[in-house]
Amino acid sequence: MIVANRKPLDEIEEMIKGYQKIILVGCNECVTVCAVGGEKEVGILASELKLSRKKDGKEIEIKEVVLERQCDHEYIEQLRPFVDEYEAILSMACGAGIQFVAEKYRGKPVLPAVNTSFLGVTEEQGIWVERCQGCGNCVLDRTGGICPIARCSKSLLNGPCGGSTDGKCEIDKEIDCGWQLIIDRLKELGQLDRYEEITPVKDWTTSRDGGPRKRVREDLKL
Repeated sequence: MIVANRKPLDEIEEMIKGYQKIILVGCNECVTVCAVGGEKEVGILASELKLSRKKDGKEIEIKEVVLERQCDHEYIEQLRPFVDEYEAILSMACGAGIQFVAEKYRGKPVLPAVNTSFLGVTEEQGIWVERCQGCGNCVLDRTGGICPIARCSKSLLNGPCGGSTDGKCEIDKEIDCGWQLIIDRLKELGQLDRYEEITPVKDWTTSRDGGPRKRVREDLKL
């Protein structure tokens, strides 16, 4: 899932200081799971913004909306009936959702209320950890299902670097050495011989297809 963090209130206030009527839009997918942009968080932010304006002797009208997703046309079209009544859209979705809403409503400023962090997993309640950087050329078949780009602090495709101690990263002793995890996993799978295979340096230009990536499934197109 995509993991994000809400921006500080003062930063959000600065972004919307010129507006008196805004739509605050949450997303019912990833940012809800990581407790950043769901219905509860939309309500909290709306209350904080109204209270802050009131303290300054000003008013703000906020329409609270939580869409199923902000990365699909069918859901962001739900804003269409009332979007013209407001001056700006404040989105609590990830960066992809924010950009998609902005593409859909080109005449409205679409502002980010959250900072998108990484693709990750729920390690335990309240803790999300990075597992993927979406590099476009997956090597997990060679590394026991552990990503060296996301899990190694130096993103080494051939490791370890030699600086780890007792299975911990030299950059941060609280972090497990990504390559120690890979080696241990390959041992468990009986595939330690794969460790001796040299992975070529990643060509980031081809991994990213020269720019923003697109995936097309012809069998699903209308």
